[in-house]
Amino acid sequence: MSRSASFTRRNFLASSGAVALTAASGLALPSYSRANARPVFTHGVQSGDVDTTTGMIWTRTDRPARVNIEVSTTESFANAYSLPPLDAFPDSDLAVKQLLTDLVSDQDIFYRLTAVDLSDLNAVSEPIIGHFKTAPTAKRNVRFAWSGDTVGQGWGIDEIGMKTYATIASHTPDFFLHSGDTIYADGPLVEETKLKDGTIWKNRIITDEKRKVAETLDEYRGQWKYNMLDDHVRALNAICPTFLQWDDHEVLNNWSSSKDLTADDRYTEKSIALLSARAGRAFHEMTPIRYTPAEPGRVYRKIAYGPLLDVFFLDLRSYRGPNGPDVEDTITPESSILGANQVRWLKRELLNSKATWKVIAADMPLGLVVWDNAKEKKGAEAVANGDNGPAKGRELEIADLLRFIKSAGIRNTVWFTADVHYTAAHYYNPDKAQFQDFEPFWEFVSGPIHAGTFGPNDLDQTFGPELKFIKAPTPEQGQNLPPSAGLQFFGLVDIDAASEQMTVRLMDRDDAELYKVTLDPVRSI
Repeated sequence: MSRSASFTRRNFLASSGAVALTAASGLALPSYSRANARPVFTHGVQSGDVDTTTGMIWTRTDRPARVNIEVSTTESFANAYSLPPLDAFPDSDLAVKQLLTDLVSDQDIFYRLTAVDLSDLNAVSEPIIGHFKTAPTAKRNVRFAWSGDTVGQGWGIDEIGMKTYATIASHTPDFFLHSGDTIYADGPLVEETKLKDGTIWKNRIITDEKRKVAETLDEYRGQWKYNMLDDHVRALNAICPTFLQWDDHEVLNNWSSSKDLTADDRYTEKSIALLSARAGRAFHEMTPIRYTPAEPGRVYRKIAYGPLLDVFFLDLRSYRGPNGPDVEDTITPESSILGANQVRWLKRELLNSKATWKVIAADMPLGLVVWDNAKEKKGAEAVANGDNGPAKGRELEIADLLRFIKSAGIRNTVWFTADVHYTAAHYYNPDKAQFQDFEPFWEFVSGPIHAGTFGPNDLDQTFGPELKFIKAPTPEQGQNLPPSAGLQFFGLVDIDAASEQMTVRLMDRDDAELYKVTLDPVRSI
């Protein structure tokens, strides 16, 4: 008896509870050694970068182990087939990931993993199960969620946990787009923090790696492992693929080549290049991001999600010049934020895209002013330089890209981002801009998903952004509000198969709808 994807996912989430799925399928299990001798999957499962015929899966064991993989299109695993096993070794921190290929489009995919102790082949784990659905090749409704900023500013796993992940899961999206600051490698945790109202925030779980800033490879890996100790995070990971990009806190706050750690006593390692290299390796080891042979550490990429949607993931961090005044008159390596190779790639892929909607996933907003030195309001950390004038510095690359999109006749680009720890909707209007050679477009901002709430930031008028909606702390509430204050945000996007309209909703962690807008696609002539 077939089931709808929605029913299957709800049932799957319910059966997982808030932990990794094990023997809930009711199937006969292999004979096991004593329970305390079995391998264990320590951090659940993840899937990611799913398209019409492929998808990446990930897990981690507690010891060197051989991970057996079964794949099925049914929850019962009646039609399962096996893949060659993977070996989990300490050099990858016992994490493994596998690209599943030759899948059927628009199909529920279930994967079941078991681990065999390489030192005792009779010691076999209980199974763990994950699920995703492949992208369609024909038009159907598509839903995805997005947000950013996880475990920032000292707000870790409390007695409620990362509730926003559970709220997202309740909407059964086709995928979750994590817009960056996926960890806070520079954000140590303490047991208790006294809040403004006199109550106490208690971090229920703290690991050794989260008690200090990350410097070693193992400490960076530990940031990822901490997040996956949260029940809600693991439950969402088990039923929904996550498409990830990174920003600064995967390494350290506002990092670029100009970052100077000389006076920062928290760091014994002062080399930004070495820290970012370790962080990049941990990012790829601990997430289900795809591997790009041409550039193994690459984060920017395109995911084709059927005829209605292509997603273009940008990397505004790895190829930028040093954070500075951001007022150069020409595009140079110093003024770049995307870099020449990434710009060429993006133009080519946008031009070749046949999808109705071209979602540009950016880890930082275009028009919001983000300072490198927030106290003195100096140095550009994002794109905007804050002068409200003609395009300069990093704005030049964006101006060139927007001009290209217009001249090439590329329709229906929408930007989604996070970073600033509040939620907003911006409409970029060339009639109100200093640089005007572009077609109007929308940018939606959401987050944090579980971090301090800040804002609002000033809008730079170089590209004419109009503020259509904002939800941020009031002056009375102050800054760095904890997740318990409720100002944790995510967005939901629905693309209708019949009308091809895109509806964007900005939501809070209690599932209240804060803002909604429906965008009509522009038809090519």
